[in-house]
Amino acid sequence: MITHIVMIKFKVGTSTDIILDIKKSIEELTNTIKEISYMEVGLNFVSSERAMDLVLTSKFKTKEDLTIYADDANHQIVKDKIKEYAEYTRVVDYINE
Repeated sequence: MITHIVMIKFKVGTSTDIILDIKKSIEELTNTIKEISYMEVGLNFVSSERAMDLVLTSKFKTKEDLTIYADDANHQIVKDKIKEYAEYTRVVDYINE
């Protein structure tokens, strides 16, 4: 099993409505990308200089499934939306053993 984690820090002033729309767009990827085995999207509630604003945890059966997800046109649309509002992102991919 492959775990894919993405953490997003949004630009100062990004509205709650935009953040919620991005969250929903990410969650809806499970409707179009069958290779996603599991997905959870959470919003941070703690104010801290180190805190990120949104985290995505998803799981895939194989590295190939992760690649299919990454290259999917619907994923690319969501990714472009995130890039518009993100100050920066961090990603971790690992194999569950």
